[in-house]
Amino acid sequence: MTAPSPAPPPAAPRIATGPRGLPLIGVVRDVRKDVLGWLTRTAAEHGPVAQYRFGPGRAYLVTHPDGLKHVLQDHVKNYTKDHYSYAMVRRIVGDGLLTSQGETWLKQRRLAQPAFHRARISAMAGQMVRATLELSEQWATSKRTGEPRHAVRDMMALTLRIVGEALLGTDVRAETEAVSAAFNVISEQTVERFRSLRLLPPVLPTAYDRAFRRANHALREVVARVIAKRRERQEDLGDLLSMFMLARDEETGEQMDDAHLQSEVLTMLLAGHETTATALSWAWALLHQNPDAEKKLHEELDAVLGGRPPTAEDVPRLVYTRRVLDETLRLYPPVYILSRKVMEDDTVCGYQILAGSSLDISPYVTQRLPEFWPEPERFDPDRFTPEKIAARPRYAYFPFLGGPRQCIGNNFALMEGTLILATLAQHHRPRMVAGYTPTPEPLITLRPSRELPVLITAR
Repeated sequence: MTAPSPAPPPAAPRIATGPRGLPLIGVVRDVRKDVLGWLTRTAAEHGPVAQYRFGPGRAYLVTHPDGLKHVLQDHVKNYTKDHYSYAMVRRIVGDGLLTSQGETWLKQRRLAQPAFHRARISAMAGQMVRATLELSEQWATSKRTGEPRHAVRDMMALTLRIVGEALLGTDVRAETEAVSAAFNVISEQTVERFRSLRLLPPVLPTAYDRAFRRANHALREVVARVIAKRRERQEDLGDLLSMFMLARDEETGEQMDDAHLQSEVLTMLLAGHETTATALSWAWALLHQNPDAEKKLHEELDAVLGGRPPTAEDVPRLVYTRRVLDETLRLYPPVYILSRKVMEDDTVCGYQILAGSSLDISPYVTQRLPEFWPEPERFDPDRFTPEKIAARPRYAYFPFLGGPRQCIGNNFALMEGTLILATLAQHHRPRMVAGYTPTPEPLITLRPSRELPVLITAR
């Protein structure tokens, strides 16, 4: 009897190709000029894994869903946040849930998880709708006077208020202007510093560095006041801040100090309101540009709500409203790119990935790949029927990332976005002002340009 032939040796990993860039700086100039265009071209020209130099370091761009599953889920420990982009974010929020790793992150995640339980989030729906109804009254006044508004500004103020009330048990409306102004400075500088390889901390006595320090100090003053108010009350409100303030270390029995609390509150304030506000702003622009989708949205709101404010119980019935939100997040994911550090050599989609490199992933690019999204630039909420979702790979769509580091607030954000959209779209149709076309501004999040100036019109 003939012995079976030995299995062929595994194929050697391929070496990824990529844009050549310039000596010393690599692709830095192209990224600074047009990061979204550069990402899209690189994926189209070099396939599921591309390799390039960003400054002196090697980097990879992984765009195929199979590769993303490998990085974000199956081999997540090999792709860490020990990356200079996160070092920059730590200058703003410290070592909170967004930036921490290992046992520290796991402990923080376990502590915060109960605050994001579905039943607890549903109980926050009333606060979300009440805050939105107040904005609706302001829009009604602007509708009568013809006063233009800035949708981004309105959505930022609204979601900041909701995060403050729902997660922190604090009314932060008086702080909205200070938070927005400070975060705008920090967002612009953080992105500019990263893309210019200006990696030193902002400690120099220059006007540029002083502006960063002033903005960072202003944010921390706001957060310090929030924590001080809650310490005075000594109440368990059942919100996220209560859970952090009352938690004790299992071994030492110590509670979180104010510095640690500050990191968590900053993370929730900034990550918890900026991303949802950005998505909602894009939704208004896309509905204006796509009247058929807007008509279907209005028909659903009339049929489900009949003119009354929505509740948590309505959210599962607002199927098309949610699809509008999902399709908006597909086209304009607030977090459009993020990076990891590669700890050990690996193979992704058959390509060699070397230890010590950076690895970039981009929801903006993957969520526009034509093999998974026919006519990818077209706004079509019906891409998110259950049948179409089931036919796509899991990581063809990942605005909240995935795996163990999936955004802890994804359900909070989706319910919040659905309720805000339903509450306002029942009565108002924001129209972009004449001559304005929204273009993406890739800062820390992907905002529409010029804060999306709109006129509020009646349905």
